[in-house]
Amino acid sequence: MNIFLAGASGVIGRRLVPLLRDAGHVVTGTTRSSEKAAALETLGAKGVVVDVYDARALLKAMYAAHPDVVIHQLTDLPDTINPQTYPAAIGRNSRVRIEGTANLVAAALMSGARRMIAQSVAFAYAPGGEPHAESAPLDRRAEGARGKLVEGILALEKSVTEARGIDGIVLRYGYFYGPGTWDMAPTRKPPIHVDAAAHAALLAVTRGTPGIYNVAEDDGAVSIDKARTEFGFDPSFCIR
Repeated sequence: MNIFLAGASGVIGRRLVPLLRDAGHVVTGTTRSSEKAAALETLGAKGVVVDVYDARALLKAMYAAHPDVVIHQLTDLPDTINPQTYPAAIGRNSRVRIEGTANLVAAALMSGARRMIAQSVAFAYAPGGEPHAESAPLDRRAEGARGKLVEGILALEKSVTEARGIDGIVLRYGYFYGPGTWDMAPTRKPPIHVDAAAHAALLAVTRGTPGIYNVAEDDGAVSIDKARTEFGFDPSFCIR
């Protein structure tokens, strides 16, 4: 299938491109850097430089790719965490989830894509009994940086799951760890290794009914039964 991968040069995107390539898919990957676009070519994707906030350029790039599936792995987070700049980073990331997702959904619909897979988080649930299933309420009363995070998540998930004419799948990832992330080992619940996160996105290309899925390790924080059943998700997956 033809895959349009937004955020192909990001932490998950870099792990996902080879998986998609090896599965026989044709991948067009977006980035905002010509150098990163060239790096994507070496991984087996067609690199395209485009800004998700430029709706016209995004539509042009996506239309040229003729995607069957659009995968949204865009974020706007720094390479290292800094408590002083973290609130501003969350604000930028929420803008991607609100405005960027809306542009991606519109372009996907106009380009004839049949399926869209988007990155969300599994750590925005309201306080309450664990493990949290996908039906559990999100923390809508949160304030500050967490409130901004939840605002972005709500907008992203609504845009993707309520888009008419396209099968929308949301992957609620745990806290990433592994190469390219803020941590090389789990430090917070629920965690997920970047390899397993990328593999879940690959599985979602051809498996699973539209809806929301927790994608994390089975540590009691969230329920991953749905992803295991519908995707065949394995939280221990590791790229060799």
